[in-house]
Amino acid sequence: MSGARRRKDGRAGPHGRLSRSFGRLALLGAVLVVAGLVGLFYVGFATLTTMILFGWLLLVGGVVGLLHAFQSRQSNFFWLAVVVAALNLAAGVVVIRRPEGAAETLTMFAALLFLAGGVFRLAGGLVVRGPQFGWTLVQGAFGVLLGVLVLADWPHSSLYVIGTFFSLALLFDGLGLIAIGVGGRRVVSMVQQEGQEGQEGHGGGGPGGPGGPGAGPAATAHPD
Repeated sequence: MSGARRRKDGRAGPHGRLSRSFGRLALLGAVLVVAGLVGLFYVGFATLTTMILFGWLLLVGGVVGLLHAFQSRQSNFFWLAVVVAALNLAAGVVVIRRPEGAAETLTMFAALLFLAGGVFRLAGGLVVRGPQFGWTLVQGAFGVLLGVLVLADWPHSSLYVIGTFFSLALLFDGLGLIAIGVGGRRVVSMVQQEGQEGQEGHGGGGPGGPGGPGAGPAATAHPD
C-alpha cells in the first residue's frame, strides 16, 4: 500500500511534472519532424507557405513597430521608427500578394550570399592557412558550388530552394527536440528511481527494521 502511494506521489510530484514537460517537448519535436518530411516531399508548397508566413511576420512586425513608434512620439527616433514600420508593412503586403516573385528574389539573394561567402572563405583560408585550413577550404568550395548551382537554375530554383532549406530546418530542429525530450525523461526516471531506492534503504534501518530500537524482546532480554 505504501509502495503504491509512493509511486503515485512520484508521478504527481515534481519529477512527474518534469517528465511530462520533456514528453511534450518530444511530441513537439515529432510534429516538426513530420512537417519537415512533408515539406521535403512537397517543396513547392513548402516554399509558398514559407513566403506567406514570412509576409505575415513582416505585417505583424510593421504593426507592432507603428504602435511602439506612436507610444514613444517624443523620442528623437520617431520618424525613423515610422519609416521602418511602413517598409515592413509594404514588404509584407508585396510578399503575401506575390509569393512567387518574392521567392525568386530571396533565392537570388541567398545564392549570392552563398557565392560571396564561399569566395571569402576560400580567399581567407588560402591567406591565413590556420589550423582549420582544410575544413575552411571545404566550406568555401561548398558555398561556391551551392551558389553556382542555384544561380544556374534560377528562376526555376526558387520553387524548391527556400522550401528545401525551411523543411530541413524543421526536420533537424524536430530531431533535436526529440533527443532532448527522450534524454530528459530518462534522466528524470533515473533520478526518481535512485530517490526511491534511497528512501527504501533508509526505511530498512527504521524502528521496525532489524537492529532498530523497535527490535523484539529477544534483542533486549538478559540471560538468566
